[in-house]
Amino acid sequence: MGRAYLAPYGVGLGHASRLVMVADHLQQGNVQVRFSSYGEAANYVAMRGYDCRTVPPVEFAWSGEGSFSIKQSIANIPLWFANFSRQVNHEARNMTMYGPDVIVSDSRLSPIFAARLLGIPSVVILNQVKLLLSPRLRELAVSRLFEKMVGEFLGSMWNMADRILVPDLPPPYTISAHNVWGVGSAARKIEYIGFTAPKPMISREQTDRVASALGFDRSRPVVFVHISGPMQTRMPLIRLALESAAQMSGKAQFVFSEGRPNGSTEPRKIGQSAWYYEWCPVRDEIFALSDLIVLRGGHTALSQAIQFGKPVVTIPIENHGEQLGNSENIAKLGIGVMLHPKGLKPAQISAAIGQVLGDPSYREKTLQVNKLTEKTDGIENVVKVVSSYFKNERK
Repeated sequence: MGRAYLAPYGVGLGHASRLVMVADHLQQGNVQVRFSSYGEAANYVAMRGYDCRTVPPVEFAWSGEGSFSIKQSIANIPLWFANFSRQVNHEARNMTMYGPDVIVSDSRLSPIFAARLLGIPSVVILNQVKLLLSPRLRELAVSRLFEKMVGEFLGSMWNMADRILVPDLPPPYTISAHNVWGVGSAARKIEYIGFTAPKPMISREQTDRVASALGFDRSRPVVFVHISGPMQTRMPLIRLALESAAQMSGKAQFVFSEGRPNGSTEPRKIGQSAWYYEWCPVRDEIFALSDLIVLRGGHTALSQAIQFGKPVVTIPIENHGEQLGNSENIAKLGIGVMLHPKGLKPAQISAAIGQVLGDPSYREKTLQVNKLTEKTDGIENVVKVVSSYFKNERK
């Protein structure tokens, strides 16, 4: 029986959710799995019934307004190095005790370091090879040089993994292009495996049941406000979106998902045409029902929207280079509108929603890209790569 050690990044739920899907498939093949993470991801993994060992957190700092805090993140650098070293020690100890055949890291360096130290094969799932600075900082030539140098350094670190799997479409449709392209030190190992978001398999009966329970008027559009990411960044945007929904009462119906693990799964009615979930147990059904998704610029959520064929309005976290890059590519592909978060007003959200709902070209472009996803199954490709190490062990 093979053993896999899965280590997702601890902030937000996108990294953890895709590794949980990988774990579900591996267990069906009689493979033992164990997780390692921290923060909300560790809580989510445990909620899904898996053994998850917690490690010290290494994460960015966020302001009270919900943006990425450059100043505080720089101040946290000494703590990052200390906790990174502690992470490597924790991971090495956990791996030694567990004896895995392969390490699967999702966007974390410390498990790869530990695996290299112990001589264990490792695979990394990654949609951000380099660290992008904010647009304001990138206006400076010295900042762009710094970004390139750090990108090459990080590329060499990721290159320690045996395989680098990018859960995205190949060029020119790569959503995470800004975050992946242009790093020579890792380029030779990059493999595009397709989206790792769940493939939509929702029946008409399922969507009709949810629509009936929420009392939807099927003649009016449904907007799903699906906000993920660090908890500190969610509520400021959700409050703005709630005001926007109130302004659009009568024009559209809204469903809000706060994305809080272990939160209430009962919907709360807000006004005449909105529902609010702390944790949405029918997320896929709402995706299928919706005409438009409002979200951050996280890669997993964007992948899900495309796989359901839904155009988007993206509102990336302020100064968050990865989400800004993803959102810019979404707008360039014509499958959504990007709103800049700084100074954002509810009326701007309402206007963007109206723009996308009123122009059928957004839906058409989304369906064009959606067809490309039918040819690849990212989760299945990850499982095949991971399973190859168990086959090698039996030879």
